[in-house]
Amino acid sequence: MITAAQMRAARALLGIDQRQLADLSGVSLPTVQRMEASEGTVRGVVDTLMKVIEALDRAGVELIGDNAVSREGGRGVRLKLPKPPETSST
Repeated sequence: MITAAQMRAARALLGIDQRQLADLSGVSLPTVQRMEASEGTVRGVVDTLMKVIEALDRAGVELIGDNAVSREGGRGVRLKLPKPPETSST
């Protein structure tokens, strides 16, 4: 659904802090802090996650999942898949 890294990156793109995201989404600041401190995919109450995702969308951020195509043409950031380690044949 959304990763902690995506939440942090979305905030950075918008130039807002955790408190502002909490205000925009209608969730508590400690909830935003907990979500961003998690590893990998954010886990929590679906309704709360949707509030944050919808707030980011309203603010102008499109979250792009794995293997998804961006539906808009705006600027963005996407992580590449890590390259497998190179093996040397000696």
